[in-house]
Amino acid sequence: MNEKTLSFSDAPWGYALCFNHDCALREKCMHYHIGQLAPADRTMGNAIYPSAWKDGNCPHFAKIEKVQFAWGFNGLYRNLPHNRVSEVRKALRHFMGSGVSAYYRVHHGEKLLSPARQQEILDFIAQFCSTEGLSFDHYVTQYDFLT
Repeated sequence: MNEKTLSFSDAPWGYALCFNHDCALREKCMHYHIGQLAPADRTMGNAIYPSAWKDGNCPHFAKIEKVQFAWGFNGLYRNLPHNRVSEVRKALRHFMGSGVSAYYRVHHGEKLLSPARQQEILDFIAQFCSTEGLSFDHYVTQYDFLT
């Protein structure tokens, strides 16, 4: 199975591009790498200015790496008594904020959970039951554009 090569279309809409060829971190930075993949007919968009590079550091540096994202919550309810699932689902919706919308989007894979957010949700579920052996319904390994 061939590993998918990163392309410009993988970046989320509005992702900031960097064209600072003098940056010492450029070879490891997602913003710079995606900037190099930008199509020739692209003439404007969000950018990280060269002035961001100061004292050997850039506050916008984003390491090029793949991480495991997750979606779907049914697997998180396995250790709960059947009569508590509705209560915990409602509490998780509230915990995630934005009413039912955020929960729905993650549950159906329209939005993915970062590893940090996965852990926050598992910690929340731990208030109600053991999280041993629990998992989200689906996982996918993708380039991380969230950091």
